[in-house]
Amino acid sequence: MDPSLSNGRQRINDAGVTLLEVMVVLAITALLATFATPRLMANFDRAKSQAAIAQMENAKAGIQLFYIDVGRYPTESESLGALIKMPPTIQNWRGPYLDPENIIDPWGREYIYRFPGNVKKFDLLTLGGDGRLGGQSSDADIYR
Repeated sequence: MDPSLSNGRQRINDAGVTLLEVMVVLAITALLATFATPRLMANFDRAKSQAAIAQMENAKAGIQLFYIDVGRYPTESESLGALIKMPPTIQNWRGPYLDPENIIDPWGREYIYRFPGNVKKFDLLTLGGDGRLGGQSSDADIYR
């Protein structure tokens, strides 16, 4: 008699998984996610800061082109919008000098433009992740 037969019927092998096995896999996954998430979020915040620096460098180049064409820097009241749309009182504007999405920082706020600047001819800055002056890490202010 075939050992796989019992009482005249063929034995069906268990192909499924037990609840205990599923719970072990979920526990291991949760443990890995616990350790990986902070590192992933730190890299994500760092990427936002690096994107802000790159956008600000582009904005600085646009401001310089505006200066070359118009003969002056945008006023603080004109802001970075003068790089996108020609202000009504300007002659020799040959823009747009910047794409509209490049005046918004990675945290969704418009870059701060000051003219005259506190340190340079003009200041360009973002307040980082927290949106307040100061801060550390991803909340640090970025000046260009």
